[in-house]
Amino acid sequence: MTATEILIIFATLVGGLAFFLYGMNAMSSGLEQMAGGKLESTLKKVTENGILSFFLGAGITIAIQSSSAMTVMLVGLVNSGIINFADTFGMIMGSHVGTTLTAWILTLSGVSGDNFFLVLLRPSTFAPILAFVGIVLRMISKKEKRKNLGMILIGFAVLMAGMQMMSGSMSSFKDDPSFVHILTAFKSPIVALLASVAFTSIIQSSAATVAIVQALALSAYATNNPITYQIAIPLVIGANIGTCMTALISSIGTSKNAKRVVAMHIYTNAFGGTFYMILLYIVMLVRPELLSARISIFGVAVVHSLFNVANTLLFSPLKKPIVALCRKTIRTDNTKKHTIFLDERLFNNPPIAIMECRRLVNEMADIACNSVIKATETIFNYDEAIIQSVEEAEALTDKYEDKLSTYLVKISSKNISPSDSHAVARLLHSINDFERIGDHALNLCQRSIEIKEKNMVFSANAKEELAVITNALVEIINITKDSFVNDDLAQASLVEPLEQVIDNLNYEIKDRHVNRLKEGRCTVNLGFVYSDILADYERISDHCSNVAVYTLQRNSENINPHKFLGQVKTKNKDFSQEFNMYSEKYSL
Repeated sequence: MTATEILIIFATLVGGLAFFLYGMNAMSSGLEQMAGGKLESTLKKVTENGILSFFLGAGITIAIQSSSAMTVMLVGLVNSGIINFADTFGMIMGSHVGTTLTAWILTLSGVSGDNFFLVLLRPSTFAPILAFVGIVLRMISKKEKRKNLGMILIGFAVLMAGMQMMSGSMSSFKDDPSFVHILTAFKSPIVALLASVAFTSIIQSSAATVAIVQALALSAYATNNPITYQIAIPLVIGANIGTCMTALISSIGTSKNAKRVVAMHIYTNAFGGTFYMILLYIVMLVRPELLSARISIFGVAVVHSLFNVANTLLFSPLKKPIVALCRKTIRTDNTKKHTIFLDERLFNNPPIAIMECRRLVNEMADIACNSVIKATETIFNYDEAIIQSVEEAEALTDKYEDKLSTYLVKISSKNISPSDSHAVARLLHSINDFERIGDHALNLCQRSIEIKEKNMVFSANAKEELAVITNALVEIINITKDSFVNDDLAQASLVEPLEQVIDNLNYEIKDRHVNRLKEGRCTVNLGFVYSDILADYERISDHCSNVAVYTLQRNSENINPHKFLGQVKTKNKDFSQEFNMYSEKYSL
């Protein structure tokens, strides 16, 4: 065989591997998009239940066809504090079993016969058909779900095409004597194991390594140079161990608990691989003829499944010792609980990343709104400790705004569904308003400092008026926060009528203040502070109105506060009733 022929075969093999990996990635992306937010709503509920956790891990891995990607996602989830480290055990074991589906799909390459249905089952027959259907769905469908289905079909077709290319490249060796040397190079199971670990670590896909073993078995099965169980079993075990490299790389710079997830992944695969390699050597001594038999493409899939299922059965009763070993290996540090930690590893699953952002925006909302309530207290009763806490809270909301905005913008650049895109837009708008609410809380504290330093005293009427509008402000802040955090549309609908009442109070109080100035019952300097307080109140209520609108437009295609508010005021029958109720409640 000439150097040119070898180069062509190598290029075909590498090209087939590239097609396989791309197809698997495209199919994974389509499946994730179809899953959408359903994954985030069930994740926390099932992780604490070992059995449900196992099936969830298997299901997600079947969907994304990568145990490595699943483990990377778990690293991000634990690193961000969404789930506990110990609760990942079931999902990791489930991912080991779920990843075996790829090998079974690829066994279709070994289907032979002239029967119509057997011919239809061959990848060379159905893969082009699926690719055509997928392209049509992507081009003509307007619904996102159908487009995602098209991407799944295209990905699957490309995956199968890559498998055929790899198998075809290996078939080129069938008449070459050097093929014998390739097979006999792995006479030692240990050498085969190490080679597989190294190769899988480089390409970071156990499914691809197992696919190559299947391609090797398929091409060798048609020749007189068979690949045996003694060679195939270590290659499959090595693929499972080598796939830990992806998770290991992903853990760089993460928390201790996130590193423990990777340790668990490594321990279960490495210990299991060691145990079954010992069994392999025992069988080689007792019944060597069992391992000298040639293995088929179906046999590789069986070996892959048996290893992962047996490994799961082996370690399931040993969860506590494995968890304890991981904790002992990666010792606890004394770092503080995270507040604004967003892990970019969650970009692999945008709905989960958005869920984590939503959790942090809820924290931000709580901090900003509580700051306003505290700040209003200092106007009537100066308290330096409260003012300091508001200042710290304002600095914290700035950090939330900076990190969350950057993170959400990065998410929006990913291939996300329209519903996820709408959720991102809503969060970005809300973050800006909560940050501004925090700023106005700090402004109120600065007014109270000025009152204290200049020994200003409000008149009895001014205090009474200010108390009324302050009570209205506190209520609108609480309603806004609760409706946003709980996605409560009924509560959110109460914000705008109350905001209008606060605006009216603001105008009336300013008119009364001007009259007191004319009558000489209020000083100019005190009047400036009083007006500044009212201005902050009005702007805070405006931001509350914006946040409520974003909640009310949760299910709308676009976010348009001004247009929406115009429709609410003119078309909503309840608006005038709620406005009258609040007007009576907060009358001067």
